[in-house]
Amino acid sequence: MNKPLRRIAIFCGLLVLALLVRDNWIQYVKADSLREDPDNRRVAIERYATPRGDIIVGGTPITGHATTTSGDFKYKRTYKNGAMWAPITGFVSQAYGATQLENLEDGILTGNDDRLFFRNTLDMVTGKQKEGGNVVTTLNAAAQKAAYDGLKGRGKGAVAAIEPSTGKILALASYPSYDPSTIAGGGESDAEAWKKLDKKNNPDDPMLNRALREVYPPGSTFKVLTAAAALENGLYDSADVPTKSPLPWIMPGTTLPLKNEGNIPCENATLRVALQYSCNSVFGKVGYDLGNDKMLAEAKKFGFTSEQFTPVRSSASVFSGDMAPSEVALSSIGQFNTAATPLQMAMVASAVANNGTLMKPYMVDELQAPSVDTIEKTEPEEMSRPLSAKNAQILQSMMETVVKDGTGKNAQISGVTVGGKTGTAQHGENNSKNPYAWFLSYAKIGDGSTPVAVAVVVEDDKAVRDDISGGGFAAPIAKSVMEAVIKSKK
Repeated sequence: MNKPLRRIAIFCGLLVLALLVRDNWIQYVKADSLREDPDNRRVAIERYATPRGDIIVGGTPITGHATTTSGDFKYKRTYKNGAMWAPITGFVSQAYGATQLENLEDGILTGNDDRLFFRNTLDMVTGKQKEGGNVVTTLNAAAQKAAYDGLKGRGKGAVAAIEPSTGKILALASYPSYDPSTIAGGGESDAEAWKKLDKKNNPDDPMLNRALREVYPPGSTFKVLTAAAALENGLYDSADVPTKSPLPWIMPGTTLPLKNEGNIPCENATLRVALQYSCNSVFGKVGYDLGNDKMLAEAKKFGFTSEQFTPVRSSASVFSGDMAPSEVALSSIGQFNTAATPLQMAMVASAVANNGTLMKPYMVDELQAPSVDTIEKTEPEEMSRPLSAKNAQILQSMMETVVKDGTGKNAQISGVTVGGKTGTAQHGENNSKNPYAWFLSYAKIGDGSTPVAVAVVVEDDKAVRDDISGGGFAAPIAKSVMEAVIKSKK
C-alpha cells in the first residue's frame, strides 16, 4: 500500500474508533443523565403512557388517573379529596414536576423502579401493559378528616398526629391547602391554577406544608420539654415538690421580671401546678438553672436542630446554643428564637406518652408491586430516649392534670385519659400580630395503650386577639383527632 492510501486508511480507522467510543459513551456513561434530562420529552411521554400506581390510605386509593383528550401524554394524575391529602401526596404534574410522596416514590408509582425489573420483563414477554406499583401509607382517614375539617374554620394552621408505640404518622393536615388535580395536566387551565397557587399571587401560600415545613414559636407547649429536662437532670425529682421560684423573678442580666398571665399561683409552685397554670416564671427559671447546654442537649434528644425524613422532609426545629441567660429563660418557655414544626411537637408528646422512648416518625407502611406483593415494609425504629420511663410517667401525670384541672379541659374525652399542654405563642415584632394557639396531647385508653399523640397549631388572623388561646382554639381540634383514632381502634 502506498503512503497516501495508508494515511487515509489510518485516518478512517481513527474516525470509526472515535464513533464507537462516542456511541458507547452515550449509551452507557451518559444514559442515566440523558434519561433524566427534563428536556428529553420522550422520557416524559413514556412516563405518562401507562396508568400510575396509587397512594393508599386504609386500603382505599386516594389517587387515580384519567385519560387526556389532547397532546401526546395519554394519562394524567387525579386525586380524591386532594386538598385534604396534599400534605402527604404532594403533586405530580405534566408541566410542573412532582413533590413529596409522588416524587420520592416515583419509581414505584411509574413501575420503573429496579425492584420491578423482573415483573416488567415478564410483562414485556407476555405483551401485558406495564403498570405502576402502590404506596401504602400509615395514615388514618378519619383522623385526617377530623384534623382538616377542624382547621377549616380557623384560618391557617396544621395538625400532626403520631402513634407513639411505632412512630406511624396518623394525620398530617395543613390549611389552607390546594387540590393537586388542578395542576396535574399541562393545559391552559393548569397554568392558570398554578399562577393562583404561587405565593407571589396568593399570600395565604396554600402549597406550603405547614405540618412539616413551617416552624412556629411553640409557646408554652415547650414547657413539657423543659419539665423533662428538669426531671432528667435531677433539678427536681418529683412533680409535687416546691420549686425555687420567687415571684417576681427577674431575668438574670436584666431588670425585667418574667411575667405570668394573670394572677396565678406561681410562687415556688410545684412542677405540676406550674404546668397546670402555665407559669412562665417557674419554667423560665428552670431553663436558667439548667443552663443552655443541658437544655439544648435535651431538645436534641427530642429531635430539635435536625431535619426529619418521613420520608418527606420536615424542617429542622430550633433551639439555640450560646445564648445569654435571659435568652435561655425565654427560650425555655418557647419564645425568643425557639421554633418548631407541628410534627416536632407531636414527637415531644409522643415520647412522653411512650414512656420516654421516641420512635422515628414515618408515613409509608409498605411499597407494593402492581400485583400487590410487598416489595418493602417499614419496620418501627427507635430514634432516641429523651427521658426515663419513671420521669415520663411523672410528666404524664402532670399533663393529665392540665387536662383534668387546668387549661386543657376542652380536650377531655369521656372514659379516656388525656394528657395535654396548651400554648399561646407570641407572633410578630414586639408581639404585634395575633398569637399562635397550640395544643399538645395524647390519649390513653382502657387497655393501657396510647394509640395517638397530637400537636395542633392555629394561626387565626381574623380572631379577636384576647380570645385566642391554645385551650380554646387548638384543643377541640386535637380532641376530635384523638376521638377519630380511638373510634377506629374499636
